Amino acid sequence: MTQRLELRGHTIPLPAFLPDATFGYVRTLTAQDLHEVGVQAVMMNAFHLMQKPGSSVVSALGGLHRMSGWDGLIMTDSGGFQAYSLIRQNSRYGSIGDNGIIFHPEGSDRRILLTPEKSIQLQMSYGADILICLDDCTHASASYQEQKAAVERTISWAARAKQEFKRQVETRQLDEANLPLLFAVIQGGAEQDLRQACAEALLEIGFDGFGFGGWPLDENSQLLTDILQFTRSVVPEAFQIHALGIGHPQSVSTSFRMGYQMFDCAMPTRDARHGRLYAWSDEAARPSIQPGWFHYVYLDSEAHMRSKGPISARCTCPCCSELSLGYLHHLYRMQDPAAQRLATQHNLRFMTQLMEDLRSQSGS
Repeated sequence: MTQRLELRGHTIPLPAFLPDATFGYVRTLTAQDLHEVGVQAVMMNAFHLMQKPGSSVVSALGGLHRMSGWDGLIMTDSGGFQAYSLIRQNSRYGSIGDNGIIFHPEGSDRRILLTPEKSIQLQMSYGADILICLDDCTHASASYQEQKAAVERTISWAARAKQEFKRQVETRQLDEANLPLLFAVIQGGAEQDLRQACAEALLEIGFDGFGFGGWPLDENSQLLTDILQFTRSVVPEAFQIHALGIGHPQSVSTSFRMGYQMFDCAMPTRDARHGRLYAWSDEAARPSIQPGWFHYVYLDSEAHMRSKGPISARCTCPCCSELSLGYLHHLYRMQDPAAQRLATQHNLRFMTQLMEDLRSQSGS
């Protein structure tokens, strides 16, 4: 299995966690803040960037790397998950058809049509390093017929995206050294036959890597371990499969042992902003399939008011290296913006340390 991802001058050791930088930034942090805690790649979102700040603004500011000041790797999501999270739960936000996705932004009379071709055009124009094909996302609890229709649409859209990608490469005259990667997304919910059919069709079309698509949790918020394992098994090990939307530390540790090496999720940074921090259970703790190797530290707890030590003894983030948990608790209770910044850096350093430990355990 590949131990690193090399493209466009970037060398990313695997496994890798990509924090969500949806609108071109990780909330509360600068590019330098990200580098300081060991982040080497981020996930941005083509659909959201198309609206804010807008494609013309991104272009005027020199593309995503120059706009954000981020010189690491950028992966861009297509907008398929947004269709799931918005439209499938409330039809007033738009509709999904064979041609693409129609969005009706809240509070606006605008009508946005996102096709497989448009998604690739946007991601190429933004200068993304890894592009993701538009897909039709579903929840594992959806009916078999709904899953089947989503798989058929995902395959069709992927074929169209691949053709547009090839056209963009030729038009832009990109050589091998400047060629971005193109990932397709494997859908099928909890149905193994549909997952396999989707994977086989996408492999035949030909992509650089794949994403595990769909909501990764069941109705009880438990990780879909069986279907994650099966999906990894039907794709040759030579191909990367990105565990889209998986970022809970325990879920990452479990998925890594199935063969997944790329992860992204808003959870670690969102938890940080809300005062839920990750900490190693002790200095010798290492990730395991069994729980107990990490725990949560809640910043609003008065128990931390006089804590002189760091959030986590193993952590090397700026806060744990220089400040006490008691002081961070004070900043948080005072609602000072520095609390969110320091907390976010801490949780991301936990995630990058988790990646380092998993690499060490795999002998890479």
